[in-house]
Amino acid sequence: MTPKSVTTDQIHPRLFGAISALPTPFRNGEVDLKSLAALVEWQIAEGINALVPCGTSGEAPTLSWHERIMVIRKTVAVSNGRVPVIPGTGTNSTESTVAFTAAARDFGADAALIVTPYYNKPTQAGIVRHFETIAAKVNIPVIVYNVPARTGVDLTPATIEQLAAIPSIVGFKDATGDLSRPMAFAQRFGNRFIWLSGHDATAFGFNTMGGSGTISVVSNVAPRLCVAVHDACRRGDPHAAREIHNRLRPLIAALELETNPVPVKHALHLMGKMSSDVRLPLVEAEPGTASAIRDALPVVLDTARAPQANARHL
Repeated sequence: MTPKSVTTDQIHPRLFGAISALPTPFRNGEVDLKSLAALVEWQIAEGINALVPCGTSGEAPTLSWHERIMVIRKTVAVSNGRVPVIPGTGTNSTESTVAFTAAARDFGADAALIVTPYYNKPTQAGIVRHFETIAAKVNIPVIVYNVPARTGVDLTPATIEQLAAIPSIVGFKDATGDLSRPMAFAQRFGNRFIWLSGHDATAFGFNTMGGSGTISVVSNVAPRLCVAVHDACRRGDPHAAREIHNRLRPLIAALELETNPVPVKHALHLMGKMSSDVRLPLVEAEPGTASAIRDALPVVLDTARAPQANARHL
């Protein structure tokens, strides 16, 4: 198969707005490709700006090589170029990350989301070498995923300075929830990088302070409203964006009660989109979490039925 050739200049203007971090549906212990395809179709129909399979929400660490490739291939095939597909290809092994990233490129991914190596807790120099090695071996645009709560390692400004020398790194997903970062980094690096939030609770603030979008969990459940928030931010209407974000807040809070993607899978199960099955060591939602999700869903879903063009008046 001939690798898809997507340049950083081509992908840069397409990475913005509400980007769904897709959960991987399971049924009877197996990956449920039919539910995945239906979820992708619905997300695109609702106006989502891009899709991220095989990330944290996709339970990537529990997927086999074959399953991970199946999920990437199905997402790319169903999307069929309508929105960018940015698979999570990062692991805590540089060699494995290179292999997953090359496979994602070969199967048509538009870019790769690569987390900083987890568990190993590399030094900042090790992180830089990790990304330099990937860039040297695989020609694909890369978004660096910084989530110290899960990896145990944070990126320093000095490290980001060094990563700026790698042309294939086009952006960062920042899941720290630190709202001082997007403005400071946007001022320092200008248009060199795309800055994407990875934290729904602070995404509104992030995107009014220099961010370009959000790789989101809640957008799996309410994609149209999440798109409306980001559209309002892009057109310079923070008041409309805040109103819609406030509508989403109870659901965002409910989806954060337990480890992602347990709550979002439960929400999608209630909506008839997929099974709530997760893989060990994750277990299904506790009764209190399930109740909070059930309480939060009706208001959000009723609002989401309103035409997107009128979302600014919610």
